[in-house]
Amino acid sequence: MPAQPRPSDEERDDTHAISDLEQFVGYNLKRAYVIVQADFRNALGQDSLAPRVFSALSLVVQFPHISQSKLARHLGIERSGLVAIVDELEGLGYLSRDTVPGDRRIQALVPTEKGRQAYAEALATVRAHEKALLADLTKEERRTLISLLRRIRVKGETE
Repeated sequence: MPAQPRPSDEERDDTHAISDLEQFVGYNLKRAYVIVQADFRNALGQDSLAPRVFSALSLVVQFPHISQSKLARHLGIERSGLVAIVDELEGLGYLSRDTVPGDRRIQALVPTEKGRQAYAEALATVRAHEKALLADLTKEERRTLISLLRRIRVKGETE
């Protein structure tokens, strides 16, 4: 019996093959992040809050009078990198800067009513986006996923 010709690289169906890369947590996290971020932007709209701006607004709404330094630490970014985000939120009328009694060098960030309303609307949209994106996971699987990701994050933040 003559040997069958081998399919070319273009003809081979590798859609279900597992590559070495797929065995790495980092690779899967990055690919998942790209998908989540793209869906997030699609859900909120391209002209709406970027994920980093939404995150900052979330913390300002939940922790009114948070200092810029604390906000930067919560977000895991350099304080200098936070300036553009705070400027954007202030420009949108979503927060104001206030001095801290006893130390006028520190600026506290305070959400405006407009900021609280924008956050509430965005939060509802983000919750719906995650619910749809993770619809194939059970509630327990979603809790486990968040718990595992949080453990990785916390470990990385303490090192």
